[in-house]
Amino acid sequence: MAGPAGRLDAVLVCGGRWHDFDHARLRLLELLGEHPRVRTTVYQDYDCVAALDRADLLVTYTCDVRPRPVQRAALARFVERGGRWLALHGTNSVIEPSTDGGPRVFTTPRLLGELAQVLGSQFLAHPPIEPYEVRVTRPDHPLVAGIGPFTVTDELYVCELHGELEVLLHTEYTGPCRGFAEGDTAARDSAPRPVLYLKRHGLGEVCYFTLGHCRGRYDVQDLGVDDTGRVDVGPWETPEFLTVLRRCVQRVVDTPERAGA
Repeated sequence: MAGPAGRLDAVLVCGGRWHDFDHARLRLLELLGEHPRVRTTVYQDYDCVAALDRADLLVTYTCDVRPRPVQRAALARFVERGGRWLALHGTNSVIEPSTDGGPRVFTTPRLLGELAQVLGSQFLAHPPIEPYEVRVTRPDHPLVAGIGPFTVTDELYVCELHGELEVLLHTEYTGPCRGFAEGDTAARDSAPRPVLYLKRHGLGEVCYFTLGHCRGRYDVQDLGVDDTGRVDVGPWETPEFLTVLRRCVQRVVDTPERAGA
């Protein structure tokens, strides 16, 4: 898959709603920049079908970015042919705020199509942002080896799961997720909530990491808040998150033969 002299072409998609994408984009580019043979092209959405068809690896950090059918097909094709996709935080989200003038309720329509199966999950809801414990599901796996349970301040994702997942990190939550249409029912089951997992698709692999929330002062103006008055970097100052994220980037940079270990 690599080009001349071992060059790897990466696509980074970073954009959407209600997050500090400037912060996330910079941090992810720094991590990709630790690998000299990786050359990265940056997009804010999935209008990058031609680049995907040439890419060796894909990194996405989005929220409510909805790929069109031709883009969904390109993403699925990328993984099927052996591509490595590191999907972060809200990549699996489709979120619509209510517009009827009553209390704000977010719905999560199933508009990802076949991409939900490729990704292995679709976002449904999260409780209020507050610290919670992340536990290690597979301590023998190289992505999380040597990592103990850690506390992180982030959005705890309650998701609809698809297909066979190799869960490496998880958390527990069975309480309500107020403000989401499915928030009171989605979190009732007592199954662990995947935080980091691997999902095979064709010859390739998705590495999904639900952590990564960050928000600046001006990132929810479309919800009527001109200035939140604070900068929220979420887990981006949590050592365990940064260690695992760096390993995840290394995994998608590795050739398929090495990454399949």
